[in-house]
Amino acid sequence: MAAVGGRTVRDLRRESRGAVLQRLYLDGPMSRRALGPATGLSSGSVSNVVSGLLADGLVEEAGVVGADAGRPRRLLRIRPDSGRLIGVDVGETRVRVELIDLGLTELARADRPLGPQGYDIDAVVGHVADGIAEVLRTAGLAPGDLLGAGVGVPGIVEDGGPRGAVVHGQTVGWDGVPLERLLRAAAGLPPHVPYFIENGAKAAGQAEMWFGGGRGARNAVVVLFGSGVGACVVTEEAAQGRAVEWGHLTVRVAGRRCRCGALGCLEAYAGASALVARWREAGGRPSPGAGEEQALTELLAAARGDGGGGAWRADPVAVAVLAETAEYLGAGLSDLINLFQPERVLIGGWAGLRLGDAFLEQVRAHALARALRHPAARVRIEPGRLGPDAVTVGAAVLPLAAFFAVGGHRAAPKAPPAPAWRAVVEGRSV
Repeated sequence: MAAVGGRTVRDLRRESRGAVLQRLYLDGPMSRRALGPATGLSSGSVSNVVSGLLADGLVEEAGVVGADAGRPRRLLRIRPDSGRLIGVDVGETRVRVELIDLGLTELARADRPLGPQGYDIDAVVGHVADGIAEVLRTAGLAPGDLLGAGVGVPGIVEDGGPRGAVVHGQTVGWDGVPLERLLRAAAGLPPHVPYFIENGAKAAGQAEMWFGGGRGARNAVVVLFGSGVGACVVTEEAAQGRAVEWGHLTVRVAGRRCRCGALGCLEAYAGASALVARWREAGGRPSPGAGEEQALTELLAAARGDGGGGAWRADPVAVAVLAETAEYLGAGLSDLINLFQPERVLIGGWAGLRLGDAFLEQVRAHALARALRHPAARVRIEPGRLGPDAVTVGAAVLPLAAFFAVGGHRAAPKAPPAPAWRAVVEGRSV
């Protein structure tokens, strides 16, 4: 097959299909005329690509525009039911599995609390496998019909070669865990259905850039504030985002012990787990047996003086702990602003969402006061827009992006290996 600049004609066709699919996905419905400038393709190429996508059932017509001012133009969009994706969030208190279609409509969901076993790898793999089986059963979908499964996890993810993705999660006790291999063995998805395993902050960052508060920005930082803290940095050089272990930036030499074992990490002061621990140490009294999320809710109520029809007074200890946490987070954000000079900083995660606008305003004030004037004047610090599902949606985006990258061509199921007796018989007949 002829090659153009090192790429074959097949490569060029695949890239053209991918460009049209991604533009329709992010900005559709669009007309054929609008797709040309949006993708950089000629009108003839757009027409050929669209014809193929219509024939493959990936794209459908979605009405017309311009009927009152000349020749009408037909709009095109991705067919929502032309693909199904799994998104998994291995979170801090539970494992969430969602089945979504290409219109980002949730078809089924399964939540599994981590429970007393916490991040025990066998328990986590079991939760993911059970969740995948449940959502497929609920939707009446065969495993082989999936485009892929994305999994957002804590820690650093690397390519383990034949073992697939390997996770190094020091704070959760994962040391070189071959997670992809373990999921392959437990979840029962066919070999042609790919897994995409990535740091949870990076998955959330990808989703915010595609669908949320990062749309239109060339560079941004997406922060996840939960039991710990993490961040994804998106720049023009790293358009897919890069997870950074921001929570383990040292903010106080010889300070509090962090979950990673080091002293003075940001996470040891600003994560929800540390926030609740510091409140207890200062005399706070969460309910006996309260988990982390409930304890944080009670801390916020104490700081606001909620309860008794508004008759309570704000607890000065809770107020002081929150104020100090905002200062630490602001200082940590100022470092990200100075280092990467983002247009936007988006704050998500279950704790970040729960702490609310008043807390965010304190964090914003501390961050801008500490950052250099020039990058501080250009940045917007806002809540993320995807809420508690940012990681699961972002995880599902991973197989979606890969699907677009190959032009919307599905992987063919692999034929089972021939039985040994056939090889013997065929060998004798030669």
